[in-house]
Amino acid sequence: MTARAKPYLEHLSRAEDLETPYEATRAGFVALALEKNRRATPFVEQARALKVQAAKAKRAEDLLAISDIRPALLTAAGLSDKAKGHLTDDDKTKAIGELIERFLRPAGIRFVEELVYRFLLTRGDALGGSMRNLAGEVAAQRVTSAILSVLAIQESQFTCQDAQGTWDYGSASQAQKPAGMRGLGWRSKGGARTLVFNRTVPLVGKNVDVCLFRCDPGGANVALRNPDQFVALGELKGGIDPAGADEHWKTARTALKRITEAFDAKHLGPATFFVGAAIEKSMAAEIWAMLEAGTLTNAANLTNDDQLSSLCHWLCSL
Repeated sequence: MTARAKPYLEHLSRAEDLETPYEATRAGFVALALEKNRRATPFVEQARALKVQAAKAKRAEDLLAISDIRPALLTAAGLSDKAKGHLTDDDKTKAIGELIERFLRPAGIRFVEELVYRFLLTRGDALGGSMRNLAGEVAAQRVTSAILSVLAIQESQFTCQDAQGTWDYGSASQAQKPAGMRGLGWRSKGGARTLVFNRTVPLVGKNVDVCLFRCDPGGANVALRNPDQFVALGELKGGIDPAGADEHWKTARTALKRITEAFDAKHLGPATFFVGAAIEKSMAAEIWAMLEAGTLTNAANLTNDDQLSSLCHWLCSL
């Protein structure tokens, strides 16, 4: 069969090509660490501002009189932004009172430091929750950027869906800042195409990381419920830690099998693909076997720019 019939042959020649080299793993860990620090910076700045305002109080009890820091006091009391929305003003005042009585007053003259520590503790929990999704977000951004680059060099017109769900015409400059995009639309030789991330596919009954439809962006929600509108479906795993690679692949493999079986039952055969950041030797061998057997259409290592660009070029040409 030709490379066109087996699109992965455009960038892969053997299973070993899929393996993530040590250098890419190291670079991935560093990139994630830098991103975590970047996202933590606003919380640190907020803590500094809180310290300045709280220092105006002579005693812990006086903090209640500083209205400007009331939201921060609630955070230090351990209340998330979501929890605050379910409490009355009296409940909030009681929570702050408990914070002062149990933790700040016993700290004596160091009550401001104690307040800042507890504020950061709660903010840290919120940051930790967002960090769990960080690898997936970064992976989606890399795929989006690669697709935009392909479309830009082809001088193809395209539309982008922002974080709020609004579709608008895109420009080549967006290839450098794809953060927050939820979807892309363009035209290929086969007609209108729309790609979306993280959608629940009714036929499959589960969330699918990437879906490509044969429709204009405005018809994406309808296409999601029409199996014959699917051109390709893919699983995207951005975790870089080798220790979790096998588990991520098991999840992706199960999802891909579920997708194939669901569409086979409808006598439909959209393309399927896998893109992963951490691909170990045994995984690479299994992915290659699936590619050769035709149970998987395409695959690429997320950390390999050439592979990712080739796979995205293939997506844009479908």
